[in-house]
This record gives sequence, C-alpha cells and structure tokens, in this order.
Amino acid sequence: MSKERVNALSDGVFAILLTILILDFQPTSLAPGSIRAMLTRQAPLFAMYALSYFYVGTSWLFHHDYFQYVKKTNRTLNVLNLFVLFTVTLVNYAMVLLIEALTNQNAQDIQLAFIVYDAVALGISLSFLGLYRYLEHHPELRTFTSIESHYNRIRMDPARSVAIYLASAVATSFSNLLAGALLVAGVVFHFIAYLRFSRVIHIGTQHNTKTS
Repeated sequence: MSKERVNALSDGVFAILLTILILDFQPTSLAPGSIRAMLTRQAPLFAMYALSYFYVGTSWLFHHDYFQYVKKTNRTLNVLNLFVLFTVTLVNYAMVLLIEALTNQNAQDIQLAFIVYDAVALGISLSFLGLYRYLEHHPELRTFTSIESHYNRIRMDPARSVAIYLASAVATSFSNLLAGALLVAGVVFHFIAYLRFSRVIHIGTQHNTKTS
C-alpha cells in the first residue's frame, strides 16, 4: 500500500472525528428566556468539546508530520497506523462520558469518566510511541537520515505523555480536580510534543534541501 493511500485514509478518519465531536451540541425546544440557563448547563460540554477538538487536532498534526518522516510504508507500519486511528476515534466516547458526568455532578461518575478519558489518552500516546520506536528500528523507511541528534532529544515525549495520563488516573483516587488538571496538562504537553517533533522534521527538510 502506498504512503499516499495511508495518508488519505488517515485524513478521512480525522476529518470525520473532528466533525462528529460537535454533534453533541443539541439546543432543542428552548422556551423563551431559557438560553442563559441552557448555556450554563452546557458549559461542561463546551469545555470538553474544546479540549477534545484541540487534542484530536493536535494528533492529526502529529500524524501529518510523522508521515513526512516516512519514505515508504510496509504492512507492520500500516497496522500500527490503524491502531493510532482506532485509539484516536475513542476520544469522542470518552468526551461524551465525561460531559455527562460533569453535567450530573456525581463525584463517582466523574472519577470513572476521568479514568476512561485517561485510558484513551494513554492508548493514543502508546500508539504514537509504537510509531516512534518502529521507525527508529527501520531506517530504510525514513525520509531523513541526518536528524538523529535532534530526534534523540524528543524520542521520549510519548512516554512522558503516558506518565502524565497515568498520574491523572491515579489522582482520581483522591482528587477529581487534580485529575482534571493533569488531564488538561497531558493534552497541552501533547501539543508541545508536536511542536518539538515538527521542529525536528523542519530541520530534516532543510538539510535534505541543502544536500539535494
């Protein structure tokens, strides 16, 4: 399978997921004067939508830059990519679960919903970690061969994300507020890791341009 077909499938999955995230906004049958109350009631929904959109969008950016690093694919890399897509599609379920828990304000439900979201985030980080490690061991699949010193500084970023989400899951046992803060911190770090990875890819592209 060509890299272009893999990218086309992946972009389609991300596009659909980013679209369906908004479908949980359903302001129906509003009585006169009730919009303010509805907006207040849906505040947790909007907050989780914004966080999840940012998270999925960052994952797409990550995926896009990663496949600039890929010269060609093979069966194993295609399977690893499918696992990435599977984990990312679970964000919508985790988001809806957490929205319901936050809306109902039940502490036990919020605790469990945070654990589910953390588990999904762990899966995403582990799937990207798998992509990182596989390409490390298969230089014949890589576009750039001159960025090792730069890449080595960021190669543990997916593992750092795993640590943050694990800490969030553990924190649910004594503080849902701390668990939520760590979850948000994990998503923010996911974006920072993307920026770091994107910088390395930019260095590789510049080096290839100079040597070509």
